[in-house]
Amino acid sequence: MTYIQKIAHNPTFAPKEAVPVPERLISGDPHFKSWPMDESKDGLVKTGVWEATPGVTHSIKGETYEFCHLLSGVIELTPKDGEPVIYRAGDSFVMKPGFIGIWKTIETVRKIYVVVS
Repeated sequence: MTYIQKIAHNPTFAPKEAVPVPERLISGDPHFKSWPMDESKDGLVKTGVWEATPGVTHSIKGETYEFCHLLSGVIELTPKDGEPVIYRAGDSFVMKPGFIGIWKTIETVRKIYVVVS
């Protein structure tokens, strides 16, 4: 067992592919790819790389805490009852449990994520 896990920015293994569930899609035709890298023994902490093509979706975190670091692309996050904020490659942010808002991918985005459920 190793106690260090590298997060490859450009994974060489095939991603898991998905599209938003219909009730979360607002506009566009976004497609998602994810490359899970590591997971805690209890499954509560997950890390990896995620990518999305342009489109607009509802983002609902529920009880999940998520740290994101953008490797490439541009997004706009608009919290419910809040103002939109633009994030670009190199930016990092946290979406806390209870976050509800709009995720707009302006330019295809790739991020490193750490999710705690």
